[in-house]
Amino acid sequence: MPGAGVCGTCLTDVRQTAVTRCVAAVDYRYPWDSLIARFKFRQEPGWAQLMAELMWTQARESELASSRSLWVPVPVGRQRLVERGYNQAWELCRALRQSSGLLAVPDALVRIGDAPDQHDLPHALRLNNLKGAFAVHPDEAPRIRQAHVVLVDDVRTTGATLEHAARALLQAGCARVDALVFARTARDREETSHN
Repeated sequence: MPGAGVCGTCLTDVRQTAVTRCVAAVDYRYPWDSLIARFKFRQEPGWAQLMAELMWTQARESELASSRSLWVPVPVGRQRLVERGYNQAWELCRALRQSSGLLAVPDALVRIGDAPDQHDLPHALRLNNLKGAFAVHPDEAPRIRQAHVVLVDDVRTTGATLEHAARALLQAGCARVDALVFARTARDREETSHN
């Protein structure tokens, strides 16, 4: 059922993280897990519109949406982009932009190198796999400075991807980073990670 919103962990954790707040539209479980697999791994990017509608509803309800925010998709590595043919985070961001008029910046972040895919790694390795994997594109750096950025991605598992992407944005002078994802995993709800 939609309406997963801000998790209890995010509301109670006081540790300093790069992502101030992460909002999810749904929990990563049936039937959403099957939909995400089709969207992400079976070349069915058309699901982005439905997913974005649920994400936008949750973003509005949680007051994450702002007319001044920059919406930035989490980039994928070059190899993954070639294999898949699209970046699922950009597909979601583009669908969000079409339905809401948000200011999306598709190339604000770039992926450096091709680290192993997060979903193939055990939890402990995920946390550091993407260290240094993201950078702000030099052409977008002036736009990012002092901005409120909302990172967009499909699934939040450990939070490592969002955390490393947010760190790159903050190092470039971004004022605040929040995140909006389609789904969060059960493990995510149980962990003490804030982002």
